[in-house]
Parts: sequence; structure tokens; C-alpha cells
Amino acid sequence: MTQAMISLQGVTKAYRTDAGPFWALKGIDLQIYPGEFVAVVGKSGSGKSTLINVFTGIDHPTDGEVVVARTQIRQLDEGQMAEWRGQHMGIVFQFFQLLPTLTIVENVMLPMDLCDVYEPGERHARAMHLLEQMELADLADMFPASVSGGDQQRAAIARALANDPPILVADEPTGNLDSKTAEAVFELFESLVAGGKTILMVTHDDELADRVPRVLTLADGLMVSEKLHPSAVAAQKLLGWVPAQAAGAHDAGAQGADAQAAISAVQLVPSVP
Repeated sequence: MTQAMISLQGVTKAYRTDAGPFWALKGIDLQIYPGEFVAVVGKSGSGKSTLINVFTGIDHPTDGEVVVARTQIRQLDEGQMAEWRGQHMGIVFQFFQLLPTLTIVENVMLPMDLCDVYEPGERHARAMHLLEQMELADLADMFPASVSGGDQQRAAIARALANDPPILVADEPTGNLDSKTAEAVFELFESLVAGGKTILMVTHDDELADRVPRVLTLADGLMVSEKLHPSAVAAQKLLGWVPAQAAGAHDAGAQGADAQAAISAVQLVPSVP
């Protein structure tokens, strides 16, 4: 069986408050496998950002095990964590987080410089290649404040891919974009998954989430549901492991779009503590 790219077991996170501990995560069990495209949805305060922070190593869980790319990241100190993250994970923030005093191409080169990835003479060429993929090559020497929000977001994605990490984490990547640019970013994510990347995307956009193959819903620090939205092309393969009601629909003669609808209707609700 393929080993999970991201594995959380019994993960909890409590923050101290004047009223006592606030439990942002309450025993999360989660496995995400290589090449998956997963969306995390939920209302504000549900624990989405805390979940992201825990498995990216930005924050530490109160209890539980976090294994990402075969590494128990709780055992890493801050310096080791920064180096590990730079090599294994690209993070795309809602507000881009580009450094304003660096040009677009310099922002994309920054992770390579910090992690000493690629030879120094190769880094500019790689950054330009990524910007060409994002259709930003003409803006390479401009500063972030001089380009649109959509262009800044695509530059942030290029930066996240600079070290060719296997995992891409996107926190509300379309939240500040117009619908046309948001669609372009989503299609880019689909192409990255097709190329083998593992992507976890936090979003408030229900319509966008419905297009992601696997959707996890958080509420009050609990993983309350999981939905599958596979394409018709993938339906035959996935029917081998989805719940019995979907397989039953297939056995009864559902084919193509009918099989897709049967799987899309499945909602897995795990027990919660």
C-alpha cells in the first residue's frame, strides 16, 4: 500500500486563554496520499488555519503525531524545520507575502538561495522558467506593488514551486482574486496535481471545493465529514474502495456520469470524540 504523504494521528492543539484552554483541534486523524488534491472547508474558527500550521511545522500540536514526507516533524528544531520545509513543502498564502523590496524574479529565487538548492548560476534561469509557466516572464523585473493581485498570486505560486517540493499547501489562494484569475489559478493547481504534486487547499469557496476530488470539512476543531468528487474518468477505478452504496449503484448498472453521481453523493462521516 502506498505510504501517506501527510499523516496526522490524534492531533490536538490547545491555546491558553484567560478563560482556560481553547481547543482548536480535537483529535484529528488524517492521511493524504501522494498525488492527491484535497480541499479543507469550514467556517471561520473551525480549525482550518491551525491544521495548516500544524502539518507545515509553523505551529506545534499539543498532542498527537504528525508525519509528513516520512518525517516526524515534531522532532525537528526550528532550524531543521525551516530547512526541511524549504525542501519538501511550498506554501501559498492568501495575501501573497511577497517581499516588497525584491523584484518578482528575486522573490522566486529566494527559496533556492535560502535552502541552497540548485547551483547559484542556475537559479535565475529556473526562476524565469517558473515565471514563464505562470505567464509572468514579462513582469520578472518589476516589484510586487507594481503588478496586479492576480499576478502577485501567480508569482507566489512560482515561489512555492521554486525548490520543486512534492507538497503544495495553499491557504485561501483565490480569496483575493477575481473570478477569471481564480479559475486560472485553480486550473494551474489541477495541472500540478496531474504532474504528481500533492496539494492541500483551504478555501471558503464552496463551488471551488466541489471541483476538488476530496473535500474535508472541519467544525469546532473536529473533522466532521469527508466527501469524494471524482471525475467520471476516475469513477471506475475509485469504485474499488468507496463505500458500498456507491459500488451498489455501479453494480446496478450505473455507468459514466451515473457512476460519478453515485460516488459524488457519498459522504463519509467518521466518529468524533
